[in-house]
Amino acid sequence: MMGFPGDEEAAAEVPVRSSLFRYNSPLVQVSLIGLVCFCCPGMFNALSGMGGGGQVDPTAANNANTALYTTFSVFGILGGGIYNIFGPRITLAVGCSTYVLYAGSFLYYNHHHDQTFPIIAGGLLGVGAGLLWAGQGAIMTSYPTPDRKGTYISLFWTIFNLGGVMGGLIPFILNYHRENSESVNDKTYITFMCFMSAGALISSAILSPDRVVRDDGTRCTNIKYSNVYIEAFEIVKLFRNWKLRLIIPAAWASNFFYTYQFNNFNGLKFNLRTRGLNNVFYWGAQMIGSVGIGYVLDFSFKSRRTRGLVGIGVVAVLGTAIWGGGLASQLNYSFHKLPKRLDFKNSGNDFAGPFVLYFCYGLLDAMFQSLVYWVIGALADNSETLSRYAGFYKGAQSAGAAVAWQVDKHKVPLLNQLIINWALTTLSYPLLGLLVYLAVKDDSKSAEDAETASGFPPPASIKDGYEEVGKSTPAAERDASQVPGKST
Repeated sequence: MMGFPGDEEAAAEVPVRSSLFRYNSPLVQVSLIGLVCFCCPGMFNALSGMGGGGQVDPTAANNANTALYTTFSVFGILGGGIYNIFGPRITLAVGCSTYVLYAGSFLYYNHHHDQTFPIIAGGLLGVGAGLLWAGQGAIMTSYPTPDRKGTYISLFWTIFNLGGVMGGLIPFILNYHRENSESVNDKTYITFMCFMSAGALISSAILSPDRVVRDDGTRCTNIKYSNVYIEAFEIVKLFRNWKLRLIIPAAWASNFFYTYQFNNFNGLKFNLRTRGLNNVFYWGAQMIGSVGIGYVLDFSFKSRRTRGLVGIGVVAVLGTAIWGGGLASQLNYSFHKLPKRLDFKNSGNDFAGPFVLYFCYGLLDAMFQSLVYWVIGALADNSETLSRYAGFYKGAQSAGAAVAWQVDKHKVPLLNQLIINWALTTLSYPLLGLLVYLAVKDDSKSAEDAETASGFPPPASIKDGYEEVGKSTPAAERDASQVPGKST
């Protein structure tokens, strides 16, 4: 049986100090996972946002991303269990290393134009991303106290998307004088690889959940060990959980629109250097959107359920308006009638409208995904359960993305792609509203414990597989006595 790395025996003796900046605080740990994602997924997003992975022909990127999201859909679901067995340091380090390989494959493609390496690297990145995002989801949603989950989600999203902003500046600066070029230069990929390698190093600073103490004195878990049998049983239970089934349309939609926005809006309407500039503002808009929706979800009303419903309403209204603007833009071009490439310096007023629309796409993405994460975080409070929930979400999300990249490869009409994206996000709003209304209560005990996640308890042998820590401390006793889920 394997446990979280680190000195678990000393975990029970970690003192609770009032400082928000103590190393074992949720603030520091969520900030650290934000930095990890700044360096790895943040740079990956900047690379993808260039359209075609920075290549003139998007075919290699489409095939690599199909492989990526196919394996991601499997290891996203398995990732929560793997995280619970091996802990954050091993899981995150392995996940981060695959991002470096993926960026390196496009450096190789710049010279050899052979898709084999990018496709293999994409498949391996899907494995690593599943591990990384399951761990990230558990840290972001389980480490904060229940009344501050929206705030910490927005904190993570801000740090993470600062990576996209920085990543957008890299190709913009390095390719600024290559106005007529369509593929980014080698320096761009090498810089991305350096940042991604730094993310792998930072991941070693993440503490295991049993060592993190919340500001109210409770711990993120009182479980010391998990094992393969426990995690396999719990993962199977996820598919019988009606709450997670209501999240599937939102999960499917939340990465489906990237292909359209990156390849068929930013990639088709703008030249190379302008695409890099656009990405700076796309990911910058995500920072604004995450802070805005985080405020609504944590501070707008006293009732947590009301805050959730209002948040869904706000995102639904903005989403409808933004996709409506996208429809107006899309009616002007198609695969058979390609638009003239816009340049931020030379296109004058023609640049402004598409630029603002792309900015709004980034705003909506952050608000939509932060909302879904908040809903997931409201369903449980302990790290084990939320790592599985986050993994399930990322698995369903990645299955949608795998389909989306093939939709683009087969040149499905652009108008049809936009309508599908609009319909998927619109379908998500009433289902999320129903979930919040039925499952989210107004006290901290509204979250669902792993033992009641599918409506029936696990066998006694599985309960016996858990080993508790920290029972001698008041903080651990409070955590053990506050196991959420009995009120849902």
